[in-house]
This record gives sequence, structure tokens and C-alpha cells, in this order.
Amino acid sequence: MESEVVIKAKAAQVASREIGIASTEQKNKALICIAELLEKNTENIIAANMQDIEHARTHGMSEAMLDRLRLTKSRIEDMAAGVRQVVDLQDPVHISLKEICRPNGLKITKVTVPLGVVAMIYESRPNVTVDAAALCIKSGNACVLRGGSESIHSNTVLVRILKQGLQQAGLNPDSAALLENTDRALVQELLTLRQYIDVAIPRGGAGLIQMVVRTAKVPVIETGSGVCHVYVDKQADLDMAVRIVENAKVSRPSTCNSMETLLVHTDVAADFLQKLIPVLQKQNVEMRGDILAQKAGTGVKAADDTDWGQEYNALIMSIKTVASIDEAMEHIRRYGTKHSEAIVTEDTAAAERFLQEVDAAAVYVNASTRYTDGFEFGFGAEIGISTQKLHVRGPMGLEALVSYKYIIHGQGQIRT
Repeated sequence: MESEVVIKAKAAQVASREIGIASTEQKNKALICIAELLEKNTENIIAANMQDIEHARTHGMSEAMLDRLRLTKSRIEDMAAGVRQVVDLQDPVHISLKEICRPNGLKITKVTVPLGVVAMIYESRPNVTVDAAALCIKSGNACVLRGGSESIHSNTVLVRILKQGLQQAGLNPDSAALLENTDRALVQELLTLRQYIDVAIPRGGAGLIQMVVRTAKVPVIETGSGVCHVYVDKQADLDMAVRIVENAKVSRPSTCNSMETLLVHTDVAADFLQKLIPVLQKQNVEMRGDILAQKAGTGVKAADDTDWGQEYNALIMSIKTVASIDEAMEHIRRYGTKHSEAIVTEDTAAAERFLQEVDAAAVYVNASTRYTDGFEFGFGAEIGISTQKLHVRGPMGLEALVSYKYIIHGQGQIRT
């Protein structure tokens, strides 16, 4: 007897052939239906989500992780808005990238095509269910979704809505499938189905991502954890730096684009930290710093070596003082995860060095790392943030979900 994984992967493969040739109008109709259904079913979604919240709370989930799990009316409205934004984006499929006319008369055209079946493995955040499916639908891909057990009630309702929207548009509802069995062993089975799954995309903590990378026999697009830094240079506008650091740490600490480590030039460390620490204390941020950071303000605990590479996903941060931009960049090279890095400075030369020399998917000057997001970049909903270099990097929108093939027209040519 076939498992749920095989049954749904097979069905998704069949559906991928149908949605892969669907018109832009048909795919957009499905997305519009989905957005409307999300709004109409807000109460049902929240009720299902509350079951997940209560279960997670009784099992000791942290407040930061509960925030990632929670769906509110405004977050559901944001999901619907993200789906509608995808409608407005250009269809990435069947675009001619290059045309070549060979001396022998062959006409070769490089065109974009869907990837096929995308397996999404993710944790906690049920909004990923809708974001991923919307991007897959618009790019002509089927998706097999495997959210965490902590969000199973939320995801079940959301996928029911996805299927209903697909049906209303005349598309195969198997284009969006959810693995409802929460047994972790089924994830490993999913990652071995090369005959049905074209690519796997993990989205979550470092443990999940590394498990997928180690286990998968299908190609993987690695979305890395976010040990993100903000470096406050000696020529920084300190008031601006306070606003950026506060936003990067506090606005939503559970996300991968939040700042985990603050780097401060020693020339301005005392003045800057005296401005910053009271602001962060009002936000209940736990600060762990080196000796100079501890001296700069009361309430800063001693950091140890494990703090520098830690993705807290909470109102906790580490503070490291550095004597130069070179020391700051070396610290980032050693402990960063190539996600998002920022410098705050009025020195154009320092800013340019930072932009050129820091190896990360997104590098900022005088802005918060929290902007590393598909919606903020204008991509619509995002399917993840890739920290690898093949085949995509950074926030992954529609263009990340297509490959290409060569179409060749001849008039009887044969190779001699």
C-alpha cells in the first residue's frame, strides 16, 4: 500500500503537467479566488490557528515562536494582499530569453519553463503555506507542502482554500497538496522521491535546513538561517543607527532577517551604546556583550563564544566592539550565515568597501536588515531566502521558480 507521501507526490506530478501549460489568465483567476476566499474565511482560519496556538503553548513553545505561528485578521489580510500582488506580476513562464540563428539554418530559442513539482518543508509559519502556493501557481508549478506539526490545523484549512480556488479557476486542485500526517519520517521519504519531486526548498531553523540538505536525494535550494549583523561605523549618524538597530532587532525578532549581533566601532561605542541601551531595555531586549560593551551601559550581560554564531529568534542580541571595519567584516565572515548584513556610516568609502567585500545575499547601507523580504523587494509573496549561490540567491520570487529549455526549429538539418 502506497504512503500518503507517494500518493500525493504522484498526483502533484500529474497536476504539474496541467498547470505548467495553463494560461496566465487561468492562473491569475485561481489566485484572485484564493485571495477572496482567504478574506471570506478569516474567522475559520483564526479558529483553526487558535487550536495550534493553544497546543503549542501547552507544550512550552516560546513567545517568539508563538508569534511566528499566530495568524491574526491583519496577517490574513496581508496574505491576501501578497497573493494579489503576485497576480499583478509578470508571468515568468514561456519567456524567450535568447534567440540564436545558426549558419546551418537552425533557429534556437531559450525559453523559461516551470520547475515541475516543488516540495516545501517548513516550520511554524502558516503564512508560508499561502506564499509558497501562490508563487508556485503563478509560475506553473505544483507544490507538495509539509508544514510543522505545530501548525497542522492552520495549514489544513489554508490548503482547503487553495484547492477551492484552483477548482474555481478550472485548474487541478492537486497542484497544491498538504502532507497531513505529521510523522517526521515521511519528510525523509518525500526527499527521496526523485521520480516525482523536482526540487525541495526547506524553510525554517538551522536544524531543519541541515536535515533536508543531508537527507535529500532530490535537488535542494538551501534557505539558510539568519545570523545577521549591523555594523555601526565610527562615522555613523548615531541617532540613525539607534533607529536602525532597534528596528532590526525588535520589529519582529522571530524572523530570519532580524539582527542577532551588533558590531560597534570602539571610537563611538560608549556614546552610541549609552543612546541605544535604554531604548532596547524599554523593549525588554536581553543584551549580551564583550567587556567594552558591558562597561558602556548597565544591564549588558557577559557574552561567551557561543553567542556570536547564535540565531536567537527572540528578544536577545549580542554586542561586539571592533577597532576597524576590517575587524567587523572578519567577524561577519567567521560567524555570519550569508543572509543579510548592514553598515551604518556616513563614510562613502567605508560603505563601498562593505558592499563589495561582505559576502551575503543582501548587503545594506544605512537601512535595516528587516527589508530582506520578497514583499519588500517587490516580488510579491516569497518562497524563501536563499543563502546559496546556485541557482538563486536572496529573496526568492517568481523568477526563482523557473528553469529553461532550448527549443530548436529546423528544416531537415542533419549533423555530419
